Formats: sequence, C-alpha cells, structure tokens
Amino acid sequence: MTGPQQDAPAILVVEDEPLIRMEAVDMIEEAGFRTFEAASAAQALKVLEQEAEIAVLFTDVDMPGGMNGLALAAEVRDRFPEMGIIIASGIVDLEGREMPPGCRFFPKPYPTSRITAALREVTGQG
Repeated sequence: MTGPQQDAPAILVVEDEPLIRMEAVDMIEEAGFRTFEAASAAQALKVLEQEAEIAVLFTDVDMPGGMNGLALAAEVRDRFPEMGIIIASGIVDLEGREMPPGCRFFPKPYPTSRITAALREVTGQG
C-alpha cells in the first residue's frame, strides 16, 4: 500500500514537538491509517469537533497550554465515549495521574509495531 485508503480509519495525532509529530504521522500512515494532526489539546478539540470520522486519539502527555494529554484524554472520553484513546509519553511513571477508562499507555520511545497493533485492535482492523 502506498498510502492510506480513503475509507481507512482516521487517527488524530496530538504532539507539540513537530518532528515527533511528523514521525508519528508517517508511522501511522504507513500502517494504512488516515491522520489528522494537532499541536495542542485546544487544537485537538477543534479538530475533533470538525472531523466526525476520527476513530482514535493518539496523544502525548506533556504539552504546553492549560491542558495536558491526560486532561485531553479525559475530555475526549466524556465528549466522544466511543473513541479509542492511546497515550504515549516519556513519563514512564504515571502513578498518581489518572487515565480515563479504556485508554492504552505506551512509554516513549515506543515500538512502532506495538502502536500499529494497538491502532488496528482499537479500530477493529486487526
């Protein structure tokens, strides 16, 4: 496959570091998914309001602004309860931080194969 098909599930990648976001988008598109991007939680919520076909939120934890990735995940779980949520972070110890029910967590650096397998499972593609 040379790129994502039009009917492939859509993933929203939320990462404030442009190079990391670009790598994540490339990885996800190479796995056959369509992608949308956001550099902040506020931007991500705007994209989610406009793009109903997004099936999975893939977010970092640490981001600038008033809302981090965990707060974003909680907001998304409340507003879009059917959406899959995958959280990735360099913060390996999230103890004391609440993750919404049903979220999956991967410490950075994450293996591509585990992320793409999780995306396929969450979207029913695998």
